[in-house]
Amino acid sequence: MPQLLQHWLTQAAERRPDAVAIVHGAERVTYAELEETSNRLASVLVKRGCRRHDRVALLMPKSPLAIAAMLGVLKADAIYVPLDTANPPARLQSMLAACDTPWLLAAGPVAGALRRLVAADLPHPLSLGWLDTPSRLDPDWPTAFTLSDLDDQPGAPRDYENHGDDAAHILFTSGSAGVPKGVVIRHAGVVRFVEWAVRYFGLTADDRTSGHAPLHFDLSTFDVYGTLAAGAGLHLVPPELNVMPAGLAAFIRDAALTQWFSVPAVLGYLARFDAVAAGDFPALRRVLWCGEVLPTPALMYWMRRLPHVQFTNLYGPTEATIASAYYTVPRCPDDPAAAIPIGRACEGETLRVLDARRQTVAPGETGELYIGGAGLSAGYWRDPERTAEAFVADADGERLYKTGDLAQVDGDGLVYFLGRADSQVKSRGYRIELGEIEAALHTLEGVHEAAVVALPTTGFEGTQLGCAYVPRADREIVPSALRSALATRLPAYMLPTRWLVLAALPRTANGKIDRRHLCDRFHADAPGSDRA
Repeated sequence: MPQLLQHWLTQAAERRPDAVAIVHGAERVTYAELEETSNRLASVLVKRGCRRHDRVALLMPKSPLAIAAMLGVLKADAIYVPLDTANPPARLQSMLAACDTPWLLAAGPVAGALRRLVAADLPHPLSLGWLDTPSRLDPDWPTAFTLSDLDDQPGAPRDYENHGDDAAHILFTSGSAGVPKGVVIRHAGVVRFVEWAVRYFGLTADDRTSGHAPLHFDLSTFDVYGTLAAGAGLHLVPPELNVMPAGLAAFIRDAALTQWFSVPAVLGYLARFDAVAAGDFPALRRVLWCGEVLPTPALMYWMRRLPHVQFTNLYGPTEATIASAYYTVPRCPDDPAAAIPIGRACEGETLRVLDARRQTVAPGETGELYIGGAGLSAGYWRDPERTAEAFVADADGERLYKTGDLAQVDGDGLVYFLGRADSQVKSRGYRIELGEIEAALHTLEGVHEAAVVALPTTGFEGTQLGCAYVPRADREIVPSALRSALATRLPAYMLPTRWLVLAALPRTANGKIDRRHLCDRFHADAPGSDRA
């Protein structure tokens, strides 16, 4: 078993150097080419001063070069930090400051954000590795090296100092205090899941897997490293297809994908627009989803049309590395209201449903879900207080992650997810702290107070975010203007889609915002009348 994630690439490049590792549009990258590019990048990073355990941020669209950059950082014994290029510069700045890095590898249409970041007040001046054409490079940027500098570096692998318990990457998730949290993911945690998943799903070098998730999202960790471990081919899904159901279906069909892995919202979107024909995608062998609940009507749609495909529900927060539970659906459900379990613990993991005293609840009783085992994160980067709140010990001293999810276990030992115990929700596969959205709202001029609630929907729709706000007495701000202002502070997936303008927020008897009443107000309002 490899100790480090980059070992899978080197092994595959030695076995099948000419096999295609990544497909991106018309671009085909072989295992030998991916190995050589990542080795050259590792060498130039080390020569320019990157040291073991340094954090190296990546600001570039999903591409073969971005994946080579991830692997090159690992081969430099460093830690990569993938950033969402769609994030506002202010949020990117907070992430760079949090991970305390002087290193930024960038490519693509990110000039606007880079200008802001270069001029920002960060703990360290940025050393930029520009991995794009010279024509896009601003001469005022503090460039440490460019793509052409890789040509002079050795293409052979280095000797690595890291070991399995070292951090491989940091993934930022939404934080309730308005500051994103950096989840530290260890090599060993990813290796544990991928080794199990390759065996369980039967991944081989003949597979053609989807690369749907963006690289800052933890689902992509399995896309990339599961494919490398099997020596298979990763087909990167163009983001623009997410709003083109027929185009997305055509991509699966034309690429002859054997495995599809995404958030449930994508499957629901294709079902909503009836983009899947009976017997479609003949090469497809398995469909996996993770990140939120897939509505049973959408699952029934897929299973009825694709009886030749295996469907597996995966569950797991970022803090437990990709997934901790799995359930392969044995047959198409008959009842659209039937709940689909998250199932049983993956190999090396434990699922515990506990009460307020952290005692195991009886089957059928509701408790909070805790996760233990090999996949647990080391915690939040340089944030011992929030780490101690989330990672706790049971009476026997076992380290557990407190998910904040409500769950119950049935008589057969299958675990069912019942919802959130706090203000954290999942929408379109993204984990979102409602408090972070509210914190951003309260920084906007014209807003007196605001509250954000999650609005579950039926059928193929996912969770919607509803914002109720009270304008300042001396200002008038309409939902469309408020949404535009909020978009300068938050990524698109965190923007509410439903809005209410109120004279005052409803309160409970103890003075807290009455969120249940707000949900009722949103449901009572005519659809469309409160949309920005």
